[in-house]
Amino acid sequence: MSNAEAKTSRPLSPHLQIYRWPITMLMSILHRATGIALYAGTLLLAWWVIAAAAGPTYFDVASGVLGSWIGRLVLFGYTWALVHHLLGGIRHFIWDVGAGFSKPARDNLARANIIGSVVLTILIWIVGLAVS
Repeated sequence: MSNAEAKTSRPLSPHLQIYRWPITMLMSILHRATGIALYAGTLLLAWWVIAAAAGPTYFDVASGVLGSWIGRLVLFGYTWALVHHLLGGIRHFIWDVGAGFSKPARDNLARANIIGSVVLTILIWIVGLAVS
């Protein structure tokens, strides 16, 4: 086999069939994505507040859209993005004070961020639906 043939038969690096994203890479991407999602969600929140200030007719329209099943799904996603981004900020603050740099600590903080954001979002919605 020639040198050129050997180079073409080797897999590209990283080999896509065996490469796994590190959890910290996933968290970095999610932190940026939730930051972007917060912009859109905040625009919806501003629309709802402006509709409330504009009068009952506009508020009824905004409440109807945000109270529909798809509106609630979007609000649930916004809540998760907000909590996830908040916990990611706390994770970065822990790093800023010089802690949590070992591989196990980084991975545990990332897992805590994911699990904590899901659990806190569900708890927020349970409390919110219980009092409404």
